[in-house]
Amino acid sequence: MNKKLILGLGLVIIVIIAMVLLWSQNMPQNSQKGSQSEVILENLNNPWALDFLPNGTMIFTQREGQVITWDGKSLEGVGNILVEAQGESGLLGLAVDPEFTKNKYIYVYYTDNNSNRISRFILNQKMENETILVDNIPSASIHDGGRLKFGPDGKLYATTGDASQRDLAQDVNSLAGKILRLNKNGSVPDDNPFNSYVWSYGHRNPQGITWGENGIMYASEHGQTQNDEINIIVKGGNFGWPFEEGENLTGKYKNPLIFYTNFTLAPSGMAFFQGDLYVAGLRGNQLRQIVLDESGQKVISESELFTNLGRIRDVVVYDGYLYISTNNMDGRGVPNVGDDKIIRIKVNG
Repeated sequence: MNKKLILGLGLVIIVIIAMVLLWSQNMPQNSQKGSQSEVILENLNNPWALDFLPNGTMIFTQREGQVITWDGKSLEGVGNILVEAQGESGLLGLAVDPEFTKNKYIYVYYTDNNSNRISRFILNQKMENETILVDNIPSASIHDGGRLKFGPDGKLYATTGDASQRDLAQDVNSLAGKILRLNKNGSVPDDNPFNSYVWSYGHRNPQGITWGENGIMYASEHGQTQNDEINIIVKGGNFGWPFEEGENLTGKYKNPLIFYTNFTLAPSGMAFFQGDLYVAGLRGNQLRQIVLDESGQKVISESELFTNLGRIRDVVVYDGYLYISTNNMDGRGVPNVGDDKIIRIKVNG
């Protein structure tokens, strides 16, 4: 064979191999080492909070006001709430009552024209009969908190941001910059520390809460210029904002379990699964896995998972799976094909 032809073919083969290697390195991966993932819903519009009904039907909010269910086959809009969706405000948190089969209650956190509020609805075919449980939570286009979850004690917990009025976080008479705790009927529990809804204070913008198997409560919090925190929440605790955060600690306030000073995670939803914490990272573009020791109060290691999906807003556990949602359509992300999405993850424990 002609030597020039052989040399030419060799160069072509080398170029092809290089292109394949480059493509494989840059190709988005839907799976992560130790897990498998599946996109179950796509082309959504800023899904903010996820939960599940007792029959396995998923229910989720979209920031512009929609509440949607998915039974594994079809989507159905069950609620359309009039909200003020500007910046970080709008329809945010959602929680299904632990006794849903008896009372059909669904709880949501949303921004109206004047404030944030927590309301309860009855869900039959549609959401109806709104009962406002907590009103006049300070709101703004940023720092609205918004997470709703039931704790192991059967109480409803909510995170609120400082609504860009940082001094309110230290005012126990204000509902801003707090974690709130309330009874299902909207009353104040007798054992709350300040005879109000306030459970803990000194928060800037907490957007995630979860509980470990030993009952420890964890919360994620957006810092100012990095300094994002993961905190262990205690009754009546003061977590320092706006006087201190991250590594600038004086000992006067509750110290974070973890703080991040070398990058911005912008943590949102949280879940506890198989002994580990999972945190949805917005600006961090990741699902962060935090491995804890048996006490649940010391970090052993951390990993960045699913870093190719963009902004991740929420993570929940249901029936042995993790479910995460992306928020690349919120004006701060770079949309991928099919965004926004809800993805189911099987973790190989």
